[in-house]
Amino acid sequence: MGKPLFYEILEKPATSCLIGICSAIWFYIQRKHIGYSHVGLSYETAIEGHHWRIITSAFSHISVLHLVFNMSALWSLGVVEQLGHLGLGTEYYLQYTLVLVVLSGILVLGMYHVLIQRFKLEYFRRVTAVGYSCVVFGWMTILSVKQPSAKLDLFGFLSLPISFAPFESLVFTSIIVPQASFLGHLSGIVVGYAIAWGLIHGMNNYWALSLLGWILLVFVLSLKRSGALDLNFLEIESVTDPSLPSVRFLASGNGRTLQMTALPTGNVDIV
Repeated sequence: MGKPLFYEILEKPATSCLIGICSAIWFYIQRKHIGYSHVGLSYETAIEGHHWRIITSAFSHISVLHLVFNMSALWSLGVVEQLGHLGLGTEYYLQYTLVLVVLSGILVLGMYHVLIQRFKLEYFRRVTAVGYSCVVFGWMTILSVKQPSAKLDLFGFLSLPISFAPFESLVFTSIIVPQASFLGHLSGIVVGYAIAWGLIHGMNNYWALSLLGWILLVFVLSLKRSGALDLNFLEIESVTDPSLPSVRFLASGNGRTLQMTALPTGNVDIV
């Protein structure tokens, strides 16, 4: 008999929070009838400046089956939080989840770029990726290197050896769900191996918070510039008040002189 769910949640706090966030976003998407084209990531939207979609696409799911598959796999992969003795743990999990979200999104856009520009496959210009699968596949890969004896449990009854899980799941999802993003899943595997083999390393709380800050900044600015969300409160307007003195330099034979206009006379209320 396994541990009560409450204790498992306490042992996997980051995983539990991420599952809660993805589930809440799925509920909101269903409630508001939002389509994948509104939140998904594609090459076409990326070159239009919709860089915020790298984040929204990762945490959004459209179908309930897609959500259940990803969250079931993510719950099983939450064992990473319990492997502090292997140099993993909750902090490691959160730090490299940020890396997986950003780099797998950038990598899949890079793949689209090569296919479109080099091989003239215009089909990939409008292919839209959505879902947390890239991060799930990334953690499958990391765990297969760090803890090859582990098992991946799906739906509570299907158990796969973690050492083969990334590629088994890649083939499985491509067959069962033909519209699944093969390149999105593959990008997660590639970034996962780069992390597991130490090609991407050195993350700590300082760099994770710095990365999070840049993500939030780019997210908000790209939302503003793409016009996807009305953020008028971020508008910076020049202030020209005729009641204030103006300052300018005047050229003269002896050099440059500073000239200031006088303040206009009138009643001024100071409050």
